[in-house]
Amino acid sequence: MAGNFWKSSHNSQWIFDKSDLVRERARDMKNITDEEYQKVMIFYCNFIHAIGTDTLNGVNNKVKMHVIATACVYFRRFYARQSFMDIDPFLLAPTCICLASKADEFSMMSTSKLISTVSNALKKWTFLNQEILIRPPYIQEAEFLLLEIMDCCLIVYHPYRTLHVLITDLKNTYKELKADIEVIHGEAVKYCNDHYRSDICILYPPHQIAYACLVLAMINLKKQDDYAEWFTDSSVEIDKVHEIIVAIGAMYRVWKDFIEKEQLPKILEKIPRPNTRAAEISKKEAL
Repeated sequence: MAGNFWKSSHNSQWIFDKSDLVRERARDMKNITDEEYQKVMIFYCNFIHAIGTDTLNGVNNKVKMHVIATACVYFRRFYARQSFMDIDPFLLAPTCICLASKADEFSMMSTSKLISTVSNALKKWTFLNQEILIRPPYIQEAEFLLLEIMDCCLIVYHPYRTLHVLITDLKNTYKELKADIEVIHGEAVKYCNDHYRSDICILYPPHQIAYACLVLAMINLKKQDDYAEWFTDSSVEIDKVHEIIVAIGAMYRVWKDFIEKEQLPKILEKIPRPNTRAAEISKKEAL
């Protein structure tokens, strides 16, 4: 792993400008709107979370969430460079979980267990009218393509580490408020978990995301005035933190208005399925 974020491939290759994403997504935007794209990505993040939660059942929650978060970033990295029409997202989602478990040195994940978990996860979305057939060779092929598109850049820096450092500093500064700070920490972690349902994780450095999640937690708990002096003394880029806070708020509004059962099937119908070898084999085996 690179010694720090600024020297990592995450920083040098995988922090995009918004205009980059607009350009790269031009093919998909011919079929769906920007809001529909956001809703589709929210669904696939939920899908990855469902797969990871089931596959990593019994694993320490912190480890589990780290693998799921890495998988969500891989998923967004791939589709920041490719179209939904290049490879089936229903195949790439479990592939990202599989690769993330290796990259985060969790363990070798059983492909058969992963496929079984995908089937179980799909039961939560019984209204989906999609031909989804996943086999071990498809996951292996998809993993190769994922590695190729990501240029084998597997290191992902998450905001959790910075958030922990910030919380520790707060506790040292406000020793009499440690109980309050623990509550704030828990709330901030929720925002960290949820931000992967947006493009924030591929637009901003993790330390800025951590600050934004911490500010949101304090605002939500009406505690921001208690720590105003601490934030005044920090050197974080306030304008970037504000952008992230606005983006998280926008993500929550889209998510709140996203009625999956009614909207998701209609959106997926607009996106042509990938015409890949695996897709062709899937159709033949389904007959």
